[in-house]
Amino acid sequence: MIEYDARAWVRMSLSLRGSVLPRLLPRVVLAALLGVAAVLLLRGYGFHLPSTAHTMLGVALGLLLVFRTNTAYDRFWEGRRLLGAYTNRARDLARQVASYIDNTPGTDGDEQGNEILRLVGLSYAMLCQTLRSERDLTPIGTALRDDERAALVDCAGRSMRMHTWLGQAFARAVRTGVLPEARLLLVDPNLTALADAWGGAERIARTPIPFAYAQHIKTFLLIFTLSAPFAMVDAMGPLTPVASAILAFALFGIEEIGVEIEDPFGYDPNDLPLDRIGETIVRDLGVARETGRSASV
Repeated sequence: MIEYDARAWVRMSLSLRGSVLPRLLPRVVLAALLGVAAVLLLRGYGFHLPSTAHTMLGVALGLLLVFRTNTAYDRFWEGRRLLGAYTNRARDLARQVASYIDNTPGTDGDEQGNEILRLVGLSYAMLCQTLRSERDLTPIGTALRDDERAALVDCAGRSMRMHTWLGQAFARAVRTGVLPEARLLLVDPNLTALADAWGGAERIARTPIPFAYAQHIKTFLLIFTLSAPFAMVDAMGPLTPVASAILAFALFGIEEIGVEIEDPFGYDPNDLPLDRIGETIVRDLGVARETGRSASV
């Protein structure tokens, strides 16, 4: 995700990083060339299209583009809310481990607390891989034990396995007397909330905008924008290529922004900062662990 100063108008306007302009350039150039063709046809043959149809259809197209962009941004913002909820529940689990388990260094409680927090951090790493449709476990590194790696390599339901491991770790803490059984009732809602946030984020990643809607708006936008030069040439004259390019940049740009943000979990400049959020979770888990240990000494 790009961090920027919203008040720096000139720097933002001229920045290409995160801009959709590079992807729009071929379509903008095509619109400008059609504008040149429209001027030549008007001068040579007096050909132009009546502007009435474009004026009426422009309103409908504008509403479709607004709805398209709002829908995409809703997906983006809901994705951020779900990742925020995952972060908050992970922090609260770390607080509970630090508060409810004897964290004296070298004790069984310290060992099991470390194991639980390792699984919490690992669950977020697995969530990121799921959202990005990645299967290679190599980037996770030493956070994953050999037996866990073997169990996850060909596992289709990694979410289920990760949350089961977390639940089993807490159940083991209860069986060994490290965690009072009554405290498990306070922990369980956080485990459920993690599963809910994972499922919600997965729903966004796995459910694209319906094909019929996406196809219709792209086709409508293409026909409208590429025929517009012949409708505006009578009024714009030699400025038609410039006006056509600006119109194409505006309309195609709005649609392209929707495409950019509707799947917010990838590596694009405008996607959510999944890796940075993961670093924050790991840092906070470590802080909770240190705090719990210092309080137990």
